[in-house]
Amino acid sequence: MKDYYAILGVSKDATDEELKKAYRKLAIKYHPDRNQGDKEAEEKFKEINEAYSVLSNPTKRAQYDQFGSVDENGFEGGFTYSSAFDDIFSNLSSMFGDLFGDYGFEDENSARPQRGEDIRINLTIDFKEAVFGAEKQIKINKKKICDACHGTGAEENGIETCSYCKGAGEIIYSQGFLSVRKTCPKCNGTGKIITKKCKNCGGVGYVYEEETLNIKIAQGIDTGNIVRVTGYGNPGLNGGPNGDLYIYIDVKEHEFFKRDGKNIYVEIPISITQAALGTTIKVPTIWGEHELEIPPGTQNGERFIIKHKGVELSGSKGNQIVTVKVEIPKKLTQKQKEILMEFAKESGEELNYKNSVLDKFKNLFK
Repeated sequence: MKDYYAILGVSKDATDEELKKAYRKLAIKYHPDRNQGDKEAEEKFKEINEAYSVLSNPTKRAQYDQFGSVDENGFEGGFTYSSAFDDIFSNLSSMFGDLFGDYGFEDENSARPQRGEDIRINLTIDFKEAVFGAEKQIKINKKKICDACHGTGAEENGIETCSYCKGAGEIIYSQGFLSVRKTCPKCNGTGKIITKKCKNCGGVGYVYEEETLNIKIAQGIDTGNIVRVTGYGNPGLNGGPNGDLYIYIDVKEHEFFKRDGKNIYVEIPISITQAALGTTIKVPTIWGEHELEIPPGTQNGERFIIKHKGVELSGSKGNQIVTVKVEIPKKLTQKQKEILMEFAKESGEELNYKNSVLDKFKNLFK
C-alpha cells in the first residue's frame, strides 16, 4: 500500500494549504521538462500526482484514511494533471508578474473582450414617490464609441502594428522550463500603435453623450437603496458586455410624516380639554384620514398605534405611530383663568410658592 502522505512529505493531519504547498514544490522538482530522460524522476512525478489527486479530494482522502485505498467508482472527478499544473503555473505567473510589474507590465490582455464600466448616479425623490413608487425620467452621460474612428482612437491610416510585440499584443518571457505571457507594455495588448490621434475623440476611442431614460421606482423604496439597471452602463471594449447603471436613492423629508422602515411616525396636537376629557380626532395617514379615539386623561407624548397604515413593502404594511402633543395656551382670558383657578381649587392644588413642587423636592434632602 502506498503511503500518500510520505510521498508528499507531509503529516496525516496536514491542512489543504500544506498539501498544496508540498505538491507544488515536488511537482516543480520532478517535472519531466527539468528531468529529461530521467525515468526515476518521471515515476516520482506520477506518484506525487497520484498522491495529491487523492489527498486534495476530501471524500477520497477520508476513504483513504479509513481503508488505506480509494475506490475510484462513484466519486466525481475534479482533479486532473492539467488542472493541477494550471494552479501551479497561475501562481508562478503571479510571482513573475510581480517581478515584471516593476517594469510596468500588465497581467490582463486589454485586446480581449472587456466589460464596460458601471455608471453611478444619485437621484432625489419625493416622500410620496418613495412610498407608492413612481416612474422617473433621468439623464446620464454615457460613453459612446466614436463614430469618426469607430473606437480605434486613430485617424485614417494613423495606426500601425506594434514593433515591440510584432502585433501579438503580448510578450513571452522564458526561464528554464517556464514560459510566462505578459501584456505588451508598449501597445497595452492591442498589437497596434496610434501614430495619428482621432480629432473627434482625442485618441481615446469614445465620446460622452447625454442619454435620457425612463426608470421605475419600486414601491416602498427608501434612502440608501440602490436601483440597478442591467446593461445601461458604459459600452464594453472589444465586443465585451456593457456595464450596469446604479442609481443611489435619496428621499426628501416630509413636512409631517417621518419614516422608519415600514412604520410612519407623526405628531398630532390636541388641547388640554381634549386630553383631559377624551375625544375622537381625524388623523392624516399616507392612505387618507383615519379616526383615532383619544381616551380621557391622555398624557402629553403618549403614543397610539394605527395598524396597517404604514408603508407597504413586500406585500405587508407597517403601522402609523401617532404621538399626541398637548398644547398649553400661552394667553388666557380672565374667565379662562377663573375657571382654571376653580379647577385647581377643586383638585386640591396649591398655586402659591410655599407649596410649590420645588419646595417638595427640597424637603426630600432634609
